[in-house]
Amino acid sequence: MLREKTITKFLDELASNSPAPGGGSVAALSGALGAALTSMVCNLTIGKKKYLDVEAEMKSVVRQSEQLRQKFSALITSDTLAFNKVMEAFALPKESEDQKALRSAAIQAATKEAALVPLEVMKHVIDALALAKIVAGKGNVNSVSDAGVSALMLHAAAEGAALNVRINLISIGDADFVGWKSDEVTSLLKTSTLKTEEILGIVAQKLAVNS
Repeated sequence: MLREKTITKFLDELASNSPAPGGGSVAALSGALGAALTSMVCNLTIGKKKYLDVEAEMKSVVRQSEQLRQKFSALITSDTLAFNKVMEAFALPKESEDQKALRSAAIQAATKEAALVPLEVMKHVIDALALAKIVAGKGNVNSVSDAGVSALMLHAAAEGAALNVRINLISIGDADFVGWKSDEVTSLLKTSTLKTEEILGIVAQKLAVNS
C-alpha cells in the first residue's frame, strides 16, 4: 500500500513516468498531513496546567483528528486504485459491438468511482478544518503556527482534490451526475476557503498578540 512506503520511495514513485500515484493521492496525503498537525497541537496542549480547562475538549479533538488522518491515509491508496480501474476498463477488448458497449459502460463506471474518491477527500477536509479551528483558538499558543499550517495543508487537499474530481467529470456522460458533483465541488471548495481564512485570521491575531 502506498501509505506504508517510506517518504523517499513514495516520492520516487510519484516522480516516475507512471501516472499513478498522482495529484489525487497527493491531495489525500495533504489532508493526512493537516490532520496530523491538528493532532500534534492537541498533544502539545494536553497535560499542560495552563490548558486544563480545555483538556477534555483537546482529547476529543485528537480522537477525531486521528480518525480523519486514517481516512485520508487510506484514500492515498484508494485514489491510485481507482485510476488503475479506469485504465483496466480502457484496456478491455473492443472488437465487436457488444464488447464496445461493455467497455464503454466499464469506463463510465470506473471514471465515476475515480471522481468520487477525491470528492470524499474534500468532504473530510471540511470536518478536519473544523477541528483545526478549535486547536487554533484554544490549543497551545506556542503551536498556533502549526494550526495554521494544518489549515493550509487541508485547504491544499481540497483544492487538489477538486481538480481531480473535475478532470474525471469531463469524461462522464451522465449529465445529472456531472451536474450534482460539480455543484458539490463548488460548495465544498467555498466552505474550505472560508474556514481556512477564519483559521488563518485566528492564527494571525495570536501571533500579533504574542510577538
